[in-house]
Amino acid sequence: MNIVLCGFMGCGKTTVGKRLAKELGRKFYDTDDMIVEEQGKSITKIFEEVGECGFREIEKSIIKKASQLENAVIATGGGVVLNPENVETLKTTGKIVFIDVTAQMVIARLKNNKTRPLLQRPDKEKVIEKMLTERRPKYLSAADYTIVPQYGGPNEVVKCIKMQLNL
Repeated sequence: MNIVLCGFMGCGKTTVGKRLAKELGRKFYDTDDMIVEEQGKSITKIFEEVGECGFREIEKSIIKKASQLENAVIATGGGVVLNPENVETLKTTGKIVFIDVTAQMVIARLKNNKTRPLLQRPDKEKVIEKMLTERRPKYLSAADYTIVPQYGGPNEVVKCIKMQLNL
C-alpha cells in the first residue's frame, strides 16, 4: 500500500514525504518531479507552453504511473485533487494523507517563492487564501487521514502520519 501525501502548495509534502520514506525504508516519489523528468522542462515552462489545463492532463498521466508503484511514499502536486479521477486512481493502491495547513502558514513559507506559476502575481496572499478555501473541501473529501501540523515541523508530521497509519 502506498502512502500518498496531498495538500496545498507549501504544506510540506515533499519534505515530509522524504523523511517518512526514509524512516519506513520506502522509496519516495514526487509527482511534480516525475512530470519534470518526463517532460524535460520545468513546471513553470510547462504552464507557459500549455497552460494549466494542459499541465493537468500531463499530471493525470503521471498520477496513473505513480499509482502503479508499490510500497512507496508519493507526494502529489497541490492541484491533484481538482480532478476526481486522480483521487480514484491514487486510492486504488494507496492511502491518502492530507497535510492541512493554514493560509498564513503557506503565505509565510512561499512569500519569496518565484517557481510556483499560479503565485506569480502581486496579490499572492489573496490568491493563496482563495485557492486554499476552494481546494480544502476537495482535500478533505479525498483524504483517508488528515494531519494538522502545529509547531513541531516536518518531524511532528511524520510522527503523526506513522501513528495514524499504525506504522
